[in-house]
Amino acid sequence: MKRIAVFASGGGTDFQSIIDANEKEHFCEIAVLVASRRGIGAIERAAKHGIPSRVYAKADWPDLEQLYADLSELLKSLSVDYIVLAGWLKIIPESFIKHFEDRIINIHPSLIPSFCGGGFYGLKVHSAVLEYGAKISGCTVHFVNEVPDGGAIIAQRAVDVEDTDTPESLQARILTVEHMLLPYCVKKLCEGKVVKQGRKVTVLD
Repeated sequence: MKRIAVFASGGGTDFQSIIDANEKEHFCEIAVLVASRRGIGAIERAAKHGIPSRVYAKADWPDLEQLYADLSELLKSLSVDYIVLAGWLKIIPESFIKHFEDRIINIHPSLIPSFCGGGFYGLKVHSAVLEYGAKISGCTVHFVNEVPDGGAIIAQRAVDVEDTDTPESLQARILTVEHMLLPYCVKKLCEGKVVKQGRKVTVLD
């Protein structure tokens, strides 16, 4: 059974979707929740389900490299196989990404390569979609590399943009899809059914 660490910076609804799916199908062990700050909803969700949590707040470390070096040691001690970024809003240094190469996945609330990269997170993504006049948006699960939202794409799901949408309404509909797509990808990854060859990723049945 593969062991995962989930990284979160907010309320943890994507994290909850993994918990719920895993309690039904038990495709992984959630070894730890890593939170970027204290008092967030994701920590409460972890506690409710008996999942250990650790806070790695930037203010508590002398520099970012040391924070992630210490975090790397924690994950190593817990025998973590994969890292799932579920609303992680902090910068990840290249050294950490290289250490866990092809073992970190992220979910982004748009159809990459549109509306992604530096500065595109949360409602900012959906506001940009509406301002541009896009007719379709959605979400993407991808591997993490040194380029923000630039890693190989694992899976995407599209959502129609409605004429009456606000950033909040579009976000809500895409979140519903995120909560299906992310657990699906985590399950496939832990089952060894995600095959990556360069930028091409195949998800096996």
